Amino acid sequence: MNAISFGAAACVGIASDEPTPDKSLDAAWNVLEAANDLGDHVTVEACRRVIDASLNGTAAAQSDLQIVIGYFR
Repeated sequence: MNAISFGAAACVGIASDEPTPDKSLDAAWNVLEAANDLGDHVTVEACRRVIDASLNGTAAAQSDLQIVIGYFR
């Protein structure tokens, strides 16, 4: 899969300004994979915090959500 189709696939479902927990979790997993491949350690950590928050039933930090949602833009 090339980067363009990957980015388009990852952005499906996160078009709204208000991320839902499910959309944030899905996006975080997609971004985590891409950031890992690119060696983007800051983004990897933000993704892990979003994923951990979702799995723990707590709200993720807005700054981490913005990193995840804006990654492919």
